[in-house]
Amino acid sequence: MTRHEAHSHGRDTPRASSGRIVADPEDISRALRRLAHQVVENVKDVSNLVIMGIPTRGVPLAQRLAKNVGEIENMLIPVGSLDVTLFRDDLRLRASKALEPTIIPGHGIDGKTVILVDDVLFSGRTIRAGLDALNEYGRPAVVQLAVLVDRGHRELPIRADYVGKNLPTSLTEEVVVLLEEIDSIDQVVIQPNQDSV
Repeated sequence: MTRHEAHSHGRDTPRASSGRIVADPEDISRALRRLAHQVVENVKDVSNLVIMGIPTRGVPLAQRLAKNVGEIENMLIPVGSLDVTLFRDDLRLRASKALEPTIIPGHGIDGKTVILVDDVLFSGRTIRAGLDALNEYGRPAVVQLAVLVDRGHRELPIRADYVGKNLPTSLTEEVVVLLEEIDSIDQVVIQPNQDSV
């Protein structure tokens, strides 16, 4: 497992001072409000919307996004979580990790507009696994993707529908998202990739 994967998926969280801060709490909050407005504009029927976070940091981001959309539309938006661990194509290459719960909201996802939420879009492999995992639980009408950070370097033809911040990076860097719910602080940090040092 690379350090990027460990950092962006809930393990071995680095200190915020170990890199260059590229987004502070207000930046993250502003990005999520903007994404919520984009969702409201793009989703034809928000009452048919389900937002699913990919653990670890995609879950609190999904909860925040759903709250923002709900405030705009004056309704409760169903939120769930989708563990993609067993659907990854690199499962044998990664260190073992405890499975996170998959939580499908009340009325399921069949025929719904589902927005998958993750913290960082990098190679696209996590999202591909998310699409496979989603198919185990139902057949949504539409699946869209929202990410806080798109750092480029895609290995698969996957593109986010909603992006909080585009951060061009080199492969010698990693993007670390820290969230209040998990890390006691909201920040996005770029730091040297420890695997390339």
